[in-house]
Amino acid sequence: MNLRRGVGLLAAVVVMVPTGCTAQRKAADRAEARDQAVAVTVTPADKTRDVPISAEVGTSVQHGRITSVKLTDDKGGQVAGAPREDGSSWVPSKPLQNGRTYTAEVTATGAKGRTATRATTFTTAKKSDKQAITSVLYFAGNQTYGTAMPVTVAFEPAIPKEARAAVQRRLFVKTDPPQPGTWSWLEDGTQVYYRAPDFWRPGTKISVRSALEGLPIGKEYVGDSDRSSTSKIGRQVNLKIDNATKQMSVYQDGKLTRKIPVSLGKPSTPSSSGKMVIMEKHQQTTFDTRGEPDGGYVVDVEDAQRYTWGGEFIHAAPWSEGDQGYTNVSHGCANVSSAAADWLMGVTQVGDLIEVEGTEVPLRPGNGWTAWNVSWDEFAKGSALPVPAGLKPSPTPTTPHPGAVAGGSPEPAPSGSGG
Repeated sequence: MNLRRGVGLLAAVVVMVPTGCTAQRKAADRAEARDQAVAVTVTPADKTRDVPISAEVGTSVQHGRITSVKLTDDKGGQVAGAPREDGSSWVPSKPLQNGRTYTAEVTATGAKGRTATRATTFTTAKKSDKQAITSVLYFAGNQTYGTAMPVTVAFEPAIPKEARAAVQRRLFVKTDPPQPGTWSWLEDGTQVYYRAPDFWRPGTKISVRSALEGLPIGKEYVGDSDRSSTSKIGRQVNLKIDNATKQMSVYQDGKLTRKIPVSLGKPSTPSSSGKMVIMEKHQQTTFDTRGEPDGGYVVDVEDAQRYTWGGEFIHAAPWSEGDQGYTNVSHGCANVSSAAADWLMGVTQVGDLIEVEGTEVPLRPGNGWTAWNVSWDEFAKGSALPVPAGLKPSPTPTTPHPGAVAGGSPEPAPSGSGG
């Protein structure tokens, strides 16, 4: 019996000793980590030449965090900028200048307040003689947009697949309050859209920067410009057009406020079915379809609101008021009465959602701002960069959030037919 008790006591001692050693080792490891020197890496590497004017100051650190980045030019002027959210680099607020030398000083702070500073000096390239890709940012500043307004950038020529990630990294969107989203490319590379999983919340301020000037795009091209704008989202308005009933339902703040008889595209020129967005508003415009299939007419129209690049508008059509609500006679547009068109102009804004259902043809991707014509999962697949896993739509379907009455107008869109 005494022997067994002795063996048991010994076993207990043997079990306890490693536990104590482990605790001591962990404490020692923590102390060692606190004493490790802060290590900072900066790019571009020192004395690098021919750096694009779209360059960012790359920063990485071990055993600490970046606490300061200072970039100065060769005349001593300090360059403004801010870090990326992931801390991978520091982004100048404007493009750098061609053929200039810059010095970046990056400071990191570790445990016990220890700091380390690394400096790098680099020279930017002379102005490129490569062809610039023309980009258009369809998000003007100081406007009030509808809750379905996607941030849209268009390109000519199209961006090749292998260059899209680099371009996307230079497209910045900030929302206040935060409502994160992602970019998604059309398959042909002519447009890229940004939206959140759900419609924008009312009162959201959206700041956009398309920072593409001087960016190498593939082997043959560079980006053309650096544009920034800030606008807001107001109350909700969305329109639903049912081809079966030939009626447009107008919703404000989620409530049905009015039904309007419509005449859509006749069988030879059918309207598109899908989820579209109001892109332009015109008190008066001219449809000139000479030279187009099934066209050949010139007509002045009033109170016109574009929602496809192909030339589909909601507009006043006094000549078809007898058909509205009964028969489709248009060249693809949504014809409404003059009184209804005038009323709609005071209610809608650029960025409002238009849903058309029951026509002969589906909406073609890219025929307008078609970011909402796919599910969130499908939209996210179009990103050239990884999409954060936490970005998910609301568990239940949501209606567009409130938008504003006053409409903003993006940059001029290509002309197109209507009817």
